[in-house]
This record gives sequence, structure tokens and C-alpha cells, in this order.
Amino acid sequence: MQLKVVIIEDEHHNYRMLRGMVEQFRPDWEIIGPFESVNKSVTWFKENPEPDLIFMDIQLVDGISFSIFEQVKIDSMVIFTTAYDEYALQAFNVNSIDYILKPVKEIKLQEAIMKFEKFHDNKQQNTIVPDYKEMLNAIVRGEKKYRKRFLIAGATSYSKIDTKDIALFYTENRITYAVTFDGKEHTLDLTMEKLDEQLDPEVFFRASRSYIIHNDAIQKIESYFGGKLYIKMTSPIKHEITISRLKATEFKNWLGK
Repeated sequence: MQLKVVIIEDEHHNYRMLRGMVEQFRPDWEIIGPFESVNKSVTWFKENPEPDLIFMDIQLVDGISFSIFEQVKIDSMVIFTTAYDEYALQAFNVNSIDYILKPVKEIKLQEAIMKFEKFHDNKQQNTIVPDYKEMLNAIVRGEKKYRKRFLIAGATSYSKIDTKDIALFYTENRITYAVTFDGKEHTLDLTMEKLDEQLDPEVFFRASRSYIIHNDAIQKIESYFGGKLYIKMTSPIKHEITISRLKATEFKNWLGK
């Protein structure tokens, strides 16, 4: 399948490397670029049809690339590339397709491309439009943004779940699940480590390697042998969660804020 891809990148060696890997993985894709600046990118988007996918560096020679979206309407899917973790996390939090930290690694690029194709192939998807203006304002203010929602893949469509409606996250057999307060489970394409980075620590606690819990989902806390704590979750959630002795003090401090 031939798709049109734009690369926005101000460092030529990074562009050559990224283009070479994309051409290797998807030789039938048409690649356009590079565009090194916000101004050049805006000019191109005003004069040409939108591509299927954009690889976009966040820091360009004349500013943050998010400002492109303030000047021209773009509905294309975006994979951000960046050397800055804080920018990457903000990009991810507003539901871009993915982000790739520099230097770009082949396995991460392949994962991002497959994720894009999963979205692109589902013609019935209910795509959430990223709030790029919010991202830009957050960077200017120096604020850290936390994930507000998740896009859940179904058999023929996508649905949205707000983070505030999720009681807990857990992993089993290398699959990550989100459990809503009504007890429904949804599969997520994220590791627990990424979730731990993206969730508001005032609201969610990493109870163990397998669980992250929402403070409103805790019904009762009981002392357990060996200095551990047993957490009873609100109905209808049936998961039994134990806090280790080493994390017990941290957990109680978190809950008592």
C-alpha cells in the first residue's frame, strides 16, 4: 500500500537515518522532506494535500513544532521524534500515534509504524484530535502534563476512556489491562512502565510491578503479615492487591496527602 509520508526534521543526518529506515521497512511509501523549520512546514501544508503520516521533530530551528498546528489545520497522524523526554511525554499524553526518542532505534520505529498502520487500516475509528495548542502552552509554561484519556481498540472501531474513569491498571502474561470503576476490562498497547510515567502521581499509585491503582478505587486497607498491606478494592472490582513492606510507608504517605 503506497502512502505519503512527510518528515519534519532540522538535522540532516537524523533525516537521512530516519528516511533510510522507513524506506527499508516500507519501500512502497512516498517520502517527502525534509522540512527544517516551522515556517517551511506551514508553507508546504498550505500548498499541498495532507499526507497520511508525519514524522515530526519537536524542536526545530525556529521554534517548537507544535506551533505548526496553530497556523494550519492538520488532521494527519503524527509520530513525534525528540531527544527530550519531557516533550515526548507531553506529545504522547494528547494521543499522538507515538513518539520516538533519538537516536532512533529500528525496533522502536517498527513498533511505531505498525501502530500507525493499525489506526490507519481501521476506517471506522473515532480518532481523538490532539490538542496541540495545549501542548505548546504547557511547554511554554514549563508544566508537566499527564494523560487524560486512552484510545481503546475494538474489533471494528476505537473508543475513548477517560483516565478518571479507570480504577486500576494491571499486567498479566505481558498484556496490560485497564479496569474501569464498573469492572470492565480493556486491553492497552502500553507497558506498566510507560503508564507509570504518564499518570498523575497524585491520583495513581504503582502498588507493585503488576498493579497501578486509583485512589478512589481503594475501599479498605488491612495490615498483612510481614509488614505488608492488603488493599480491598471498591465493588465490583475483584482484584486482591498487596503492598510490600518496602512500599507500605510510601503508600500511606501518598494516600494521606
